[in-house]
Amino acid sequence: MKQYLKVDEWSIIEEEFNPLNHEISESVFSIGNGYMGQRANFEEAYSGATLQGSYMAGVYYPDKTRVGWWKNGYPEYFAKVLNSTNWIGISVEIDGEPLDLATAAVKEFRRELNMKEDYLSRSFTAELASGKQVRVEAVRFVSIARREIGAIRYSVTPVNFTGTLTLTPYLDGDIKNKDSNYDEKFWLEVDKTAAADISFLTVKTKKLDFHVTSAMSYDVYVDGQKAVPENLQLIEKEKYVANAFCVPAETGKTVTLTKYAANVTSRDYGLGQLADAAAEALKAAREAGFAALLQEQAEAWAVKWKESDIVIEGDPAAQQAIRFNIFQMNQTYTGEDDRLNIGPKGFTGEKYGGSTYWDTEAYCLPFYLSTADSSIARNLLIYRYKHLDKAKENAAKLGFSKGALYPMVTMNGEECHNEWEITFEELHRNGAIAYAIYNYVNYTGDQDYLAQYGLEVLAEISRFWEERVHYVAAKDKYVMLGVTGPNEYENNVNNNWYTNRIAAWTMEYTLEVLDDLKSGNPSRYAELVDKLELASEETAKWADIVAKMYYPVDEERGVFLQQDGYLDKELIPVKELDPRHLPLNQKWSWDRILRSCYIKQADVLQGLFFLGDRYDLDTKKRNFDFYEPLTVHESSLSPCVHSILACELGYQEKAYEMYLRTSRLDLDNYNNDTEDGCHITSMAGTWMSVVYGFGGLRVRDGALELNPFVPAQWTTFSFKVMFRGARLKVTVQDKEIKVVNETETPVKVRIHGQEMNLDGSAQALAPSGAAQG
Repeated sequence: MKQYLKVDEWSIIEEEFNPLNHEISESVFSIGNGYMGQRANFEEAYSGATLQGSYMAGVYYPDKTRVGWWKNGYPEYFAKVLNSTNWIGISVEIDGEPLDLATAAVKEFRRELNMKEDYLSRSFTAELASGKQVRVEAVRFVSIARREIGAIRYSVTPVNFTGTLTLTPYLDGDIKNKDSNYDEKFWLEVDKTAAADISFLTVKTKKLDFHVTSAMSYDVYVDGQKAVPENLQLIEKEKYVANAFCVPAETGKTVTLTKYAANVTSRDYGLGQLADAAAEALKAAREAGFAALLQEQAEAWAVKWKESDIVIEGDPAAQQAIRFNIFQMNQTYTGEDDRLNIGPKGFTGEKYGGSTYWDTEAYCLPFYLSTADSSIARNLLIYRYKHLDKAKENAAKLGFSKGALYPMVTMNGEECHNEWEITFEELHRNGAIAYAIYNYVNYTGDQDYLAQYGLEVLAEISRFWEERVHYVAAKDKYVMLGVTGPNEYENNVNNNWYTNRIAAWTMEYTLEVLDDLKSGNPSRYAELVDKLELASEETAKWADIVAKMYYPVDEERGVFLQQDGYLDKELIPVKELDPRHLPLNQKWSWDRILRSCYIKQADVLQGLFFLGDRYDLDTKKRNFDFYEPLTVHESSLSPCVHSILACELGYQEKAYEMYLRTSRLDLDNYNNDTEDGCHITSMAGTWMSVVYGFGGLRVRDGALELNPFVPAQWTTFSFKVMFRGARLKVTVQDKEIKVVNETETPVKVRIHGQEMNLDGSAQALAPSGAAQG
């Protein structure tokens, strides 16, 4: 772990510049607004190791799949969210000598990400080879109130000289992705104009024809007074526009460049409208001014924090961590556009291509269910509904005659993952999408969603499972062979317990929805049965599979087996491994990993978390006690599930250990990979660790259940959740739990089993209690 960031409850702070940490910081200090995002690259030149990253949501490229050996059914491409036009760039020269933090002597460096108001600030003193020193202070943000706008205030103060300062704000579209399979650049120039008032650059992708227009304008001040730049040069190069100008620089006098940028895409405007749209947004932002835009930002984020903040007292590191996770989730996805989804790295890096995984349904949906209007979570599900036809095509490509297989990785509904053991075998992703439909309806009570969208998805997923299993007469059971479960350190296994269980559960839930719709809305039921061509023989087959699904079990230990043959492995707990072997994925060969007993992330325990109402505490305890000691938690999605289950079982120290690991995963670089980007989807799991874990939140029979306790490391904590139109603030202390309804919508809650009807603006008190054990 690299613990170099200062603990602060509302900010992420770096107080020394170390090039070895720079790419990690570029990820951690990223900013975004759901429409675009920006890694914490420097505005001025930096010739050291860096991962340039400016991203536009929904703009991607089908990079040709690169594999050693082609297999039938492989996707033709791997989709990637593109590194887009660099809009933050400001070249700085002092008497012709460039400012480059990789070559200058840097001191008094400080970088701060203010999470409360969402802006990034940076300050430092740099000494150039000539001995000249400058003091630089920079503040930037991407507007949550004006989604197409980014703004920078960049100030330079000469420390020990008088001379000429040359500033060059620019837009650079001649960029590339680090993860390009063939080192290809993905952008072509369409148009450009460098002008004194507004400069434009339009580029388009070589495939799919996404167009991005960026526009910039700026103002210059000397000691707070607006100045007229001297010797203005308008520069146009391939995929690049800039304004270069000079300002007299005097010792102690501050020169400030305020740069405004607008970024618009052809996803939202016609090609002939892009320049005008960018200009309109840019002019309005410049007229408002930097200070007013920053105030807008603070006010918009005050609303977000009012809805989603978690307060932890007595543990500043835990407080900082949970706010960082909530902050990044709110930066990544706003739910305004149902064409968008959530990539595992959000706007913080290129890894995983920025594409959609099952992470969204399994981990992210609960966060948005509880912290925003239900329409936001609904849009995440509609995203998958709109891709249903593509999911059916994906199943057909693999040889299935019916049903839908949702992709492991996607941008537009097509599969674009290129590892066979995942692309063809990690089928449990279908179950996560089915479970998300149940989770949404159970939480919101929105039964209309099932009739309008959900049942079609459930039926097609059930059809896929029906064809994927096969009946073994000798066992009188249905089995599923050749799959990969959530634990990707096992490939091509037979009868993965979790996959079999979630498949059977999906068919069972689909049958329940059909029955409910038949009795509650018979006309819509008839329409859907006709549309789906759903026969009674087919639903009878689903019921038979549910009744006769095979599940591997170790009767002696009383645990569900991860898959057939798991007990043939040598069972050595992780704690008995020499630490030099960890992490396994960086130290062991894949052959050795596959033959080992070690588990990358929750697998059987994932099922016990999802379907927790189906299993008693003793069953959960036996399985947790067996599997957790064999789990290396080398997936960012692992610690949160273990933390939640540990809370339920009364393993308070283990719960806190896993919480701290998931919440500070990126801040402390636990997995030694934060330089690639932050683990955005696991951050939603961190939120669940507090609310579902320490808060004990569940929804049963239309009521919100709470079974909270305070970890020993905290004195108290509070969180807010939206539930069926009401916003509740839950405060948990050592001896008392208080729930306040902050709206006028009445709601039913249960606290440690005690049911209460909470009217608008009312509050309820209940004695606190420890988790069961």
